[in-house]
Amino acid sequence: MELNQRICIITGGGSGIGKATAIALASEGAIVHLVGRTLSKLESVKQIIERTAGKSFTHGVDISDEAGINRIVASITDTYGKIDLLINNAGHSSQHRRLLTTTHKEVQAVIDSNLIGTINCTKAVVPHMVNMKEGTIINVSSIAGVAPSPLGGMIYSAIKAAIINFTGFLNKDLENTGIRSSVVIPGEVDTPILDNRPTPPSREARDTMVTPEDTAAAILMIVKLPQRANVPELHIRPTYVRDLSAEIEGAPNS
Repeated sequence: MELNQRICIITGGGSGIGKATAIALASEGAIVHLVGRTLSKLESVKQIIERTAGKSFTHGVDISDEAGINRIVASITDTYGKIDLLINNAGHSSQHRRLLTTTHKEVQAVIDSNLIGTINCTKAVVPHMVNMKEGTIINVSSIAGVAPSPLGGMIYSAIKAAIINFTGFLNKDLENTGIRSSVVIPGEVDTPILDNRPTPPSREARDTMVTPEDTAAAILMIVKLPQRANVPELHIRPTYVRDLSAEIEGAPNS
């Protein structure tokens, strides 16, 4: 699928996988709308895109704000008459990772940013995609949703599993509408989210991980397939499997 002039929304577009994906899509000619809570980060990505003649726009909003998301989507569709691609990438983990130490506030924040935000954005764009009889939705999950552990965290693991389930539901619920949904499930990716782990991995460890650019390339591969083809689930993992036991044992009560 050619991406020139395709209208794309990317949540969490200010850093990590979202940033790398936005730059990759814009380089293919897509018009990228960056959505996130920190407008300054989004503006920084916008400047990178525009330095290579790409087109992007920024929208500072908390994606758990349904009304705010609806206003942004309405503005985009009023301007272009369509939305071709939604990438639900925004999300974060909690500082505490264990059942008994994770606070209610942390639980709610992870649910809001990872799941509620994904649902809000998807509900907002689907009616427009149904009218167009085509569209692509890509949800970014995590290996924590497949293989939960104290390293990924209790609530983050549970919610990333929910994202995988939600994607499968979309493909059933929107069957034969022309809309395809895919979930990308990365293993360890060297992004700023790793800094919030109880024991952040070393630089040497990070050098063995998948990069945001690697993950963006996988997302781009899915997007560029003809609309008749869908990849419901894609795993991308580091080739080198490192020993995580010391990091898990290093924070037994975290």
